[in-house]
Amino acid sequence: MPITLPESLPAFDVLTREGVMVMSDMRAARQDIRPLRIGLLNLMPKKIQTETQFARLIGATPLQIEFSLIRMSEHETKNTAAEHMAEFYRPFAEVREERFDGLIITGAPIEHLPYEDVTYWGELAEVFAWTQTHVHHTFGVCWGGMAMLRHFHGLDKHMLPDKAFGCYRHRNLAPASPYLQGFSDDLLIPVSRWTEMRAAEIDATPGLETLIASDAVGPCLVEDAAHRALMIFNHLEYDSTTLKEEYDRDMAAGKPVNVPQNYYPDDDPARMPLNRWRSHAHLLYGNWINQIYQTTPYDLAQIGQ
Repeated sequence: MPITLPESLPAFDVLTREGVMVMSDMRAARQDIRPLRIGLLNLMPKKIQTETQFARLIGATPLQIEFSLIRMSEHETKNTAAEHMAEFYRPFAEVREERFDGLIITGAPIEHLPYEDVTYWGELAEVFAWTQTHVHHTFGVCWGGMAMLRHFHGLDKHMLPDKAFGCYRHRNLAPASPYLQGFSDDLLIPVSRWTEMRAAEIDATPGLETLIASDAVGPCLVEDAAHRALMIFNHLEYDSTTLKEEYDRDMAAGKPVNVPQNYYPDDDPARMPLNRWRSHAHLLYGNWINQIYQTTPYDLAQIGQ
Protein backbone atom coordinates (compact mmCIF):
# COMPACT_ATOMS: atom_id res chain seq x y z
CA MET A 1 0.00 0.00 0.00
CA PRO A 2 1.24 3.52 -0.71
CA ILE A 3 2.08 6.64 1.23
CA THR A 4 -0.44 9.44 0.75
CA LEU A 5 1.03 12.80 -0.30
CA PRO A 6 -0.36 15.93 -1.99
CA GLU A 7 0.33 15.70 -5.72
CA SER A 8 1.95 19.15 -5.68
CA LEU A 9 4.47 18.25 -2.94
CA PRO A 10 7.97 17.95 -4.52
CA ALA A 11 8.46 14.55 -2.89
CA PHE A 12 5.45 13.18 -4.82
CA ASP A 13 7.21 13.34 -8.21
CA VAL A 14 10.61 12.36 -6.79
CA LEU A 15 9.31 9.21 -5.13
CA THR A 16 7.06 8.29 -8.06
CA ARG A 17 10.09 8.32 -10.37
CA GLU A 18 11.96 6.12 -7.88
CA GLY A 19 9.19 3.52 -7.90
CA VAL A 20 7.89 4.22 -4.40
CA MET A 21 4.15 3.62 -4.13
CA VAL A 22 2.60 7.08 -3.81
CA MET A 23 -1.10 7.96 -3.77
CA SER A 24 -2.71 11.37 -3.98
CA ASP A 25 -4.74 12.46 -0.97
CA MET A 26 -7.89 12.70 -3.11
CA ARG A 27 -7.52 9.10 -4.29
CA ALA A 28 -6.84 7.88 -0.77
CA ALA A 29 -10.00 9.51 0.53
CA ARG A 30 -12.06 7.20 -1.72
CA GLN A 31 -10.64 4.05 -0.10
CA ASP A 32 -12.61 2.51 2.77
CA ILE A 33 -9.66 1.77 5.09
CA ARG A 34 -7.92 3.72 7.82
CA PRO A 35 -4.40 4.75 6.85
CA LEU A 36 -1.75 5.15 9.52
CA ARG A 37 -1.31 8.81 10.45
CA ILE A 38 2.40 9.64 10.58
CA GLY A 39 3.53 13.18 11.36
CA LEU A 40 6.92 14.72 10.58
CA LEU A 41 7.94 17.59 12.84
CA ASN A 42 10.60 19.01 10.53
CA LEU A 43 13.19 21.14 12.33
CA MET A 44 15.81 21.00 9.55
CA PRO A 45 16.61 24.08 7.40
CA LYS A 46 16.32 22.17 4.10
CA LYS A 47 12.69 21.16 4.55
CA ILE A 48 12.13 19.67 1.09
CA GLN A 49 15.22 17.45 1.21
CA THR A 50 14.36 16.19 4.70
CA GLU A 51 10.67 15.53 4.04
CA THR A 52 11.59 13.58 0.89
CA GLN A 53 14.13 11.44 2.76
CA PHE A 54 11.62 10.38 5.41
CA ALA A 55 8.71 9.99 2.99
CA ARG A 56 10.88 7.65 0.92
CA LEU A 57 11.45 5.37 3.91
CA ILE A 58 7.99 5.26 5.44
CA GLY A 59 6.41 5.03 1.99
CA ALA A 60 8.22 1.77 1.22
CA THR A 61 5.98 -0.38 3.44
CA PRO A 62 2.88 -2.33 2.30
CA LEU A 63 0.59 -0.02 4.32
CA GLN A 64 -1.22 3.16 3.41
CA ILE A 65 0.35 6.11 5.24
CA GLU A 66 -1.17 9.56 5.67
CA PHE A 67 1.86 11.83 5.92
CA SER A 68 1.47 15.15 7.76
CA LEU A 69 4.12 17.87 7.77
CA ILE A 70 4.35 19.90 10.97
CA ARG A 71 6.43 22.94 11.96
CA MET A 72 6.99 24.88 15.14
CA SER A 73 4.30 27.54 15.50
CA GLU A 74 6.40 30.67 15.99
CA HIS A 75 9.69 29.73 14.30
CA GLU A 76 10.08 31.06 10.75
CA THR A 77 12.38 29.12 8.42
CA LYS A 78 14.83 31.06 6.28
CA ASN A 79 15.88 28.26 3.94
CA THR A 80 12.57 27.10 2.45
CA ALA A 81 10.15 29.17 0.41
CA ALA A 82 7.28 30.65 2.40
CA GLU A 83 4.87 29.38 -0.27
CA HIS A 84 6.01 25.79 0.32
CA MET A 85 5.62 26.15 4.07
CA ALA A 86 2.18 27.72 3.76
CA GLU A 87 0.90 25.06 1.35
CA PHE A 88 2.24 21.88 2.97
CA TYR A 89 3.00 22.56 6.65
CA ARG A 90 0.78 23.17 9.62
CA PRO A 91 2.02 24.71 12.87
CA PHE A 92 1.92 22.52 15.97
CA ALA A 93 -0.71 24.83 17.45
CA GLU A 94 -3.13 23.67 14.71
CA VAL A 95 -2.56 19.92 15.15
CA ARG A 96 -2.31 19.63 18.92
CA GLU A 97 -5.90 18.39 19.22
CA GLU A 98 -5.31 15.67 16.62
CA ARG A 99 -3.94 12.17 17.20
CA PHE A 100 -1.22 10.37 15.27
CA ASP A 101 -0.09 6.77 15.07
CA GLY A 102 3.52 7.89 14.72
CA LEU A 103 5.56 11.07 14.92
CA ILE A 104 9.11 11.68 13.64
CA ILE A 105 10.99 14.61 15.18
CA THR A 106 13.99 15.54 13.08
CA GLY A 107 17.34 16.93 14.08
CA ALA A 108 18.29 20.60 13.91
CA PRO A 109 21.66 22.35 13.33
CA ILE A 110 21.68 23.94 16.80
CA GLU A 111 23.85 21.48 18.71
CA HIS A 112 26.10 24.23 20.07
CA LEU A 113 23.22 25.89 21.90
CA PRO A 114 22.08 24.92 25.40
CA TYR A 115 18.56 23.54 25.10
CA GLU A 116 17.06 26.44 27.03
CA ASP A 117 18.58 28.93 24.54
CA VAL A 118 16.74 27.39 21.59
CA THR A 119 14.01 29.85 20.67
CA TYR A 120 11.31 27.19 20.39
CA TRP A 121 12.41 25.01 23.33
CA GLY A 122 9.29 25.83 25.34
CA GLU A 123 6.96 24.77 22.55
CA LEU A 124 9.06 21.67 21.82
CA ALA A 125 8.67 20.64 25.46
CA GLU A 126 4.91 20.94 24.91
CA VAL A 127 5.27 18.67 21.86
CA PHE A 128 7.10 16.05 23.94
CA ALA A 129 4.36 16.11 26.57
CA TRP A 130 1.70 15.97 23.83
CA THR A 131 3.24 12.78 22.40
CA GLN A 132 2.26 10.98 25.60
CA THR A 133 -1.43 11.70 25.09
CA HIS A 134 -1.87 12.11 21.32
CA VAL A 135 0.82 9.97 19.63
CA HIS A 136 1.11 6.18 19.71
CA HIS A 137 4.88 6.05 19.04
CA THR A 138 7.56 8.73 18.56
CA PHE A 139 10.88 8.59 16.71
CA GLY A 140 13.44 11.29 17.55
CA VAL A 141 16.35 11.77 15.12
CA CYS A 142 19.79 13.20 15.98
CA TRP A 143 19.26 16.45 17.95
CA GLY A 144 15.55 15.63 18.16
CA GLY A 145 16.36 12.34 19.90
CA MET A 146 18.89 14.00 22.22
CA ALA A 147 16.31 16.62 23.15
CA MET A 148 13.82 13.86 24.00
CA LEU A 149 16.34 12.27 26.38
CA ARG A 150 16.85 15.64 28.03
CA HIS A 151 13.11 16.23 28.43
CA PHE A 152 12.09 12.78 29.66
CA HIS A 153 15.23 11.70 31.53
CA GLY A 154 17.35 14.78 32.21
CA LEU A 155 20.30 13.47 30.16
CA ASP A 156 22.43 16.14 28.53
CA LYS A 157 24.38 16.10 25.28
CA HIS A 158 28.17 16.48 25.37
CA MET A 159 30.31 18.44 22.92
CA LEU A 160 32.86 16.46 20.94
CA PRO A 161 36.44 17.72 20.48
CA ASP A 162 36.03 17.15 16.72
CA LYS A 163 33.00 16.65 14.54
CA ALA A 164 31.88 13.04 14.06
CA PHE A 165 31.61 13.12 10.28
CA GLY A 166 31.47 10.16 7.93
CA CYS A 167 30.23 6.56 7.81
CA TYR A 168 30.97 4.47 10.91
CA ARG A 169 30.64 0.78 11.72
CA HIS A 170 27.91 -0.02 14.25
CA ARG A 171 27.00 -3.16 16.19
CA ASN A 172 23.54 -4.67 16.54
CA LEU A 173 23.19 -5.08 20.33
CA ALA A 174 19.60 -6.34 20.36
CA PRO A 175 18.97 -8.73 17.44
CA ALA A 176 15.73 -9.92 19.06
CA SER A 177 14.25 -6.41 19.04
CA PRO A 178 11.27 -6.11 16.68
CA TYR A 179 12.81 -2.87 15.41
CA LEU A 180 15.92 -4.73 14.23
CA GLN A 181 14.30 -7.63 12.41
CA GLY A 182 16.46 -8.54 9.40
CA PHE A 183 19.42 -6.46 10.59
CA SER A 184 23.00 -7.59 10.15
CA ASP A 185 25.23 -7.97 13.20
CA ASP A 186 27.37 -5.14 11.86
CA LEU A 187 26.26 -2.16 9.75
CA LEU A 188 27.42 1.17 8.36
CA ILE A 189 25.59 4.40 9.32
CA PRO A 190 26.24 8.02 8.27
CA VAL A 191 27.07 10.40 11.13
CA SER A 192 27.25 14.20 11.16
CA ARG A 193 27.24 15.85 14.59
CA TRP A 194 29.29 17.85 17.08
CA THR A 195 27.70 16.28 20.16
CA GLU A 196 27.18 12.84 21.64
CA MET A 197 25.13 10.95 24.18
CA ARG A 198 27.27 8.84 26.52
CA ALA A 199 26.74 5.11 26.89
CA ALA A 200 27.40 5.08 30.66
CA GLU A 201 24.69 7.67 31.29
CA ILE A 202 22.15 5.88 29.10
CA ASP A 203 22.97 2.51 30.66
CA ALA A 204 22.50 3.98 34.15
CA THR A 205 19.05 5.35 33.31
CA PRO A 206 16.16 2.96 34.09
CA GLY A 207 13.89 2.25 31.14
CA LEU A 208 16.43 2.96 28.38
CA GLU A 209 17.96 0.25 26.19
CA THR A 210 20.66 0.83 23.58
CA LEU A 211 19.85 -1.22 20.47
CA ILE A 212 22.67 -0.09 18.15
CA ALA A 213 26.06 1.39 19.10
CA SER A 214 29.47 2.16 17.65
CA ASP A 215 32.87 1.82 19.27
CA ALA A 216 33.90 5.02 17.48
CA VAL A 217 30.87 7.30 17.91
CA GLY A 218 28.93 5.78 20.83
CA PRO A 219 25.20 5.00 21.20
CA CYS A 220 23.13 5.23 18.04
CA LEU A 221 19.63 3.79 18.53
CA VAL A 222 17.97 3.84 21.97
CA GLU A 223 14.53 2.56 22.96
CA ASP A 224 12.44 4.22 25.67
CA ALA A 225 9.58 1.75 26.00
CA ALA A 226 7.78 3.58 28.79
CA HIS A 227 7.43 6.69 26.63
CA ARG A 228 6.74 4.65 23.47
CA ALA A 229 9.77 6.12 21.73
CA LEU A 230 12.92 5.44 19.76
CA MET A 231 15.84 7.85 19.52
CA ILE A 232 18.49 7.61 16.80
CA PHE A 233 21.48 9.96 16.89
CA ASN A 234 22.81 9.15 13.42
CA HIS A 235 21.36 9.37 9.93
CA LEU A 236 20.16 6.25 8.16
CA GLU A 237 17.72 8.48 6.27
CA TYR A 238 20.52 10.34 4.45
CA ASP A 239 20.74 10.32 0.66
CA SER A 240 23.91 9.02 -1.00
CA THR A 241 25.24 12.56 -1.45
CA THR A 242 24.08 14.27 1.76
CA LEU A 243 27.50 14.13 3.43
CA LYS A 244 29.14 15.20 0.15
CA GLU A 245 26.88 18.25 -0.07
CA GLU A 246 27.75 19.19 3.50
CA TYR A 247 31.48 18.73 2.85
CA ASP A 248 31.35 20.70 -0.42
CA ARG A 249 29.42 23.53 1.26
CA ASP A 250 31.95 23.88 4.08
CA MET A 251 34.87 23.71 1.67
CA ALA A 252 33.36 26.44 -0.51
CA ALA A 253 32.83 28.60 2.57
CA GLY A 254 36.47 28.15 3.62
CA LYS A 255 35.55 26.41 6.86
CA PRO A 256 37.96 23.88 8.40
CA VAL A 257 36.46 20.48 7.59
CA ASN A 258 37.82 16.95 7.40
CA VAL A 259 36.99 14.55 4.59
CA PRO A 260 34.09 12.38 5.81
CA GLN A 261 35.55 9.15 7.17
CA ASN A 262 34.94 5.91 5.26
CA TYR A 263 32.56 7.64 2.85
CA TYR A 264 34.26 8.27 -0.48
CA PRO A 265 35.88 5.34 -2.33
CA ASP A 266 39.52 5.32 -1.19
CA ASP A 267 38.68 8.48 0.82
CA ASP A 268 38.97 10.47 -2.41
CA PRO A 269 36.47 13.41 -2.54
CA ALA A 270 36.84 13.48 -6.32
CA ARG A 271 35.02 10.14 -6.53
CA MET A 272 31.26 9.69 -6.14
CA PRO A 273 30.30 8.10 -2.81
CA LEU A 274 28.36 4.82 -2.76
CA ASN A 275 25.30 4.26 -0.59
CA ARG A 276 26.04 1.34 1.77
CA TRP A 277 23.29 1.93 4.35
CA ARG A 278 20.08 2.15 2.29
CA SER A 279 18.84 -1.39 3.01
CA HIS A 280 19.16 -0.97 6.78
CA ALA A 281 17.39 2.39 6.57
CA HIS A 282 14.39 0.73 4.92
CA LEU A 283 14.49 -2.12 7.44
CA LEU A 284 14.47 0.17 10.46
CA TYR A 285 11.66 2.44 9.36
CA GLY A 286 9.70 -0.47 7.89
CA ASN A 287 9.99 -2.33 11.21
CA TRP A 288 8.90 0.82 13.06
CA ILE A 289 5.83 1.22 10.85
CA ASN A 290 5.04 -2.50 11.25
CA GLN A 291 5.18 -2.24 15.05
CA ILE A 292 2.90 0.77 14.99
CA TYR A 293 0.45 -1.04 12.72
CA GLN A 294 0.33 -4.05 15.04
CA THR A 295 -0.14 -2.10 18.26
CA THR A 296 -1.97 1.16 17.53
CA PRO A 297 -5.73 1.35 18.26
CA TYR A 298 -8.02 1.29 15.25
CA ASP A 299 -10.01 4.11 16.82
CA LEU A 300 -7.81 7.20 16.68
CA ALA A 301 -9.59 8.61 19.71
CA GLN A 302 -8.11 5.83 21.84
CA ILE A 303 -4.49 6.78 21.07
CA GLY A 304 -2.80 7.99 24.22
CA GLN A 305 -5.55 6.64 26.45
